[in-house]
Amino acid sequence: MTFTGFPAAALDFYEDLEADNSKAFWTAHKDTYEGAIKKPFEALVAELGPEFGEAKIFRPYRDVRFAKDKSPYKTNQGAWFGESSVYVHIDAAGLMVAAGYWETASDQVGRLREAVAAEISGTELEGIIADLEQAGFEVGGEQLTRVPAGYPKDHPRADRLRFKTLTARKTFGAPAWLATPKAKKHIVDGFHAMQPLTSWLQQRVGPTELERRGR
Repeated sequence: MTFTGFPAAALDFYEDLEADNSKAFWTAHKDTYEGAIKKPFEALVAELGPEFGEAKIFRPYRDVRFAKDKSPYKTNQGAWFGESSVYVHIDAAGLMVAAGYWETASDQVGRLREAVAAEISGTELEGIIADLEQAGFEVGGEQLTRVPAGYPKDHPRADRLRFKTLTARKTFGAPAWLATPKAKKHIVDGFHAMQPLTSWLQQRVGPTELERRGR
């Protein structure tokens, strides 16, 4: 199957699902989900796999066991390329790409802070963030309310030291090219633009070692 873009029906489906998040609606419109969303995602990740690695296409069902909101279905569809730490997402508003570390263990948080505080790696990160923001990306993550203990409050990168996670994202919305094969190029270009951030994270932070130590 060849990726040909995400049709307008995909966005319409999620707009309607936001208004009626019920099993009855899902059952009546499941063919739209399969044809306009699931199949394009499968084709897209198959074509991007050789460069970005194997992808996980997330299930459309919400885990409502411990949630106050019992709506059964997600109002978006995403795919995560774990090897490259990049993500692509469709919802009623259109297309979004993202990259980085959304979840971190305590050892990763420690290494992130050390790398932010160090002059060479911290300055490098500032340059990466500046380039991304100039290109229209949002850079952020989960933050503490204050600079963590052990670091001066007046550190030149005090705001960055508060981060526990670090991600970048760009929302494209629903331009005309979204429903065409050109969508893949825009997605790939977005992934490439965020590669300096993911490379910095992989080199300076890396995966958690806590599970390995516990075995």
